[in-house]
Amino acid sequence: MLFGGYDHKIDKKGRVFIPSAFRDELGENFIICKGIFGKGCLCVYSMDEWKKFVERLGSMPAAKSSNVKRFLYDGAFNVEFDTQGRILVPNSLREYAGLDSEVHIIGMDTNIEIWDSNAWAKEKETTTFESIASSLEEFDF
Repeated sequence: MLFGGYDHKIDKKGRVFIPSAFRDELGENFIICKGIFGKGCLCVYSMDEWKKFVERLGSMPAAKSSNVKRFLYDGAFNVEFDTQGRILVPNSLREYAGLDSEVHIIGMDTNIEIWDSNAWAKEKETTTFESIASSLEEFDF
């Protein structure tokens, strides 16, 4: 299970350090892609979790899933760690997520998200205790 939040820098070459707790869960090769849930972040999936995600997409009717697949697969890349625990974020993904120098990395249970730190700060402002409680109440928590 991936959880926790970490602040890191992304260097001029587009490399960002991934915390060791996340590296163990992700494995040697994994996928980085655009976030598709209405957020301007990047998502990182282990190969096992990526396969589960793709299977779920495949179970959707083609008329609904085609646009999602085009968007997702066009911006998906297979990546691996360098010897210092960094990944190289492709330029197209850096541009999509507005990654410049400071990033916030969040464990989201089955994947991680990589946010521009300023975008993450704005996102946090929209989340209130009331909105969290309301979301949980829908599921009888």
